[in-house]
Amino acid sequence: MEEIIALFGESEKGQFHTPYYCQSIIDLCETLGNPPKESQGLFFAIQAIFFNRSLLFFRVEEEGFSIEDYLKGIKQLQDVANMKKIKALCFPGVGSKEIIEATHPILYNHKSLLITTEKDFYDYLTL
Repeated sequence: MEEIIALFGESEKGQFHTPYYCQSIIDLCETLGNPPKESQGLFFAIQAIFFNRSLLFFRVEEEGFSIEDYLKGIKQLQDVANMKKIKALCFPGVGSKEIIEATHPILYNHKSLLITTEKDFYDYLTL
């Protein structure tokens, strides 16, 4: 079974509430375009591709703040998770307990990792 990293982030192209499957830098560039200023999502996506991981990218309007985008994407991801192995979830810019706690069923059922930044993890612990 293919192992996938699901990533939520900003991009200049693509529809909201639509998962994009990417396996190469060319896929990322053609589908999602350039990263907006201060965005980390596509940076993490490139890292995943460099480590030969398939990627399911969910575009959000604003990293860390578009709660509705995250929750809709997580709900869609639960359907995908029934068919594919989710190796990790990546949420750069997210320190929200509501968003992170919504991922618990996927993380638990797939024994997946949660990828975040030090700053976001600190926000999660202290808010």
